[in-house]
Amino acid sequence: MKIQKKDSGEFAEGDLTPMIDMTFQLIAFFMVLINFSDAEQDQRIKLPTSELAKPPDAPFDEPRYLQLTKDDTVLFAGDEVPVPGLKPMLVRERQVLERDPDKSAAMVTVIIRADSEAKTGQVQELIQICQDVGFERFALRARQKEQ
Repeated sequence: MKIQKKDSGEFAEGDLTPMIDMTFQLIAFFMVLINFSDAEQDQRIKLPTSELAKPPDAPFDEPRYLQLTKDDTVLFAGDEVPVPGLKPMLVRERQVLERDPDKSAAMVTVIIRADSEAKTGQVQELIQICQDVGFERFALRARQKEQ
């Protein structure tokens, strides 16, 4: 008996819909996971320029941002408060950190972004308030001077 091969003449096409769906899901997943470094930056703050400014060697583990405006107010956690009114907010932040046994205020790096027109004494006062609350690590932000 001879076996005959049937040739229908049609091509079998794969359905690309699942692959396209998966691609869009991966794009959405990675967009959510991207660390937006500009998320904690306010456009009202114009950083001073410095020849010594350089990017950090590695990202900070537990950064907290304090942004000092030229009007002597501080932007912290979405609120705008005067410098003396910042201490209760930092105490509350430290209490939240202490709830987690793996974290402490000493592990947090306080990143201070001061406007170029802000008073130097206000920056020193911010650091003093943070130290009084228990924060020990600080980083000051500035723009790199263009050569």
